[in-house]
Amino acid sequence: MDGTASLLTVAIVAAVLVIRAALAELRDPGSARARWAFVSNPRAMTAGAVTAVVLGLVGRQHAGPGAVAWAVLAGALVAVVVDRHPPAG
Repeated sequence: MDGTASLLTVAIVAAVLVIRAALAELRDPGSARARWAFVSNPRAMTAGAVTAVVLGLVGRQHAGPGAVAWAVLAGALVAVVVDRHPPAG
């Protein structure tokens, strides 16, 4: 896969995630704030940033600059997972 196709794939995945949040906001006003709350959680953002940097450095050496975009996307997804609250009970 060349770099352009890889970057386009990352852009499509990111767009799908943003559109999904927008549609949820239309159905339930205020839900976007809850979906994007991970941005204000320092623990989640630190975990995401560390993941993005490590994967970006390793990926750039082995797969080229297109891997940096994937690393940023992976870092964002790690931040979302770290911010999740365990179920009560």
